[in-house]
Amino acid sequence: MCLILNIETATTVCSVSVSRNDEIITYEEVNGGYTHAENLHVFIKEVMLQAGIKFQDLHAIAVSKGPGSYTGLRIGVSAAKGLAYALGIPLIAVDTLQIMAQGVLANIDEECVLSPMIDARRMEVYCAVYNTSLETLLPVNALIVNLDTIQKFKAKNKIVFFGDGMPKCREILQTLPGSLFIEEIYPSSEHMAKLVYKAYKDKRFEDVAYLEPYYLKEFLITAKKKPASSHE
Repeated sequence: MCLILNIETATTVCSVSVSRNDEIITYEEVNGGYTHAENLHVFIKEVMLQAGIKFQDLHAIAVSKGPGSYTGLRIGVSAAKGLAYALGIPLIAVDTLQIMAQGVLANIDEECVLSPMIDARRMEVYCAVYNTSLETLLPVNALIVNLDTIQKFKAKNKIVFFGDGMPKCREILQTLPGSLFIEEIYPSSEHMAKLVYKAYKDKRFEDVAYLEPYYLKEFLITAKKKPASSHE
């Protein structure tokens, strides 16, 4: 039996679960803005109590590594690294977009390909394309959506778009033949179990000292301009 604590904080969702092998046995989450600092460690304690296990019973810690919110990812990855180090157990990192794709598999047929989208700025999204075996057809990228760039989504099969980045792009995306849309899909630790259990069996572990969130884009801090001096 393999017990794994799963952490998902890549977007406005703060989500924590415990999985036994490839099934979730308990989870807690809230989608109420960037409240990860307030909720994450509370949720971790709650799911451990609900599962009736001690931290020493865990076999691994798993975390959603991005892309997504700089602050959310930093909090989640830092917590996961700290727990894995303190407990002396493996750390597993999973792509956030792949977690979203796992979450819709039960609602689509095998003829579809999947394109999760996370909202970035303006008309930009973090996105990728997977088949129903979750093999990558289009790697994770930051895409400014317009009539030219969406041509890379053209596929022989139906393509399903979902995630919080999808609604603002829907009018453009629906010009693609075979485009389908699923509402209200977001990253959740509830959908991490199968991905992290496979990684555990394959021994795809991270170096606790060197794992960094996959921000995809650099986080830029812009300093305020100083007012012009009246002596200049």
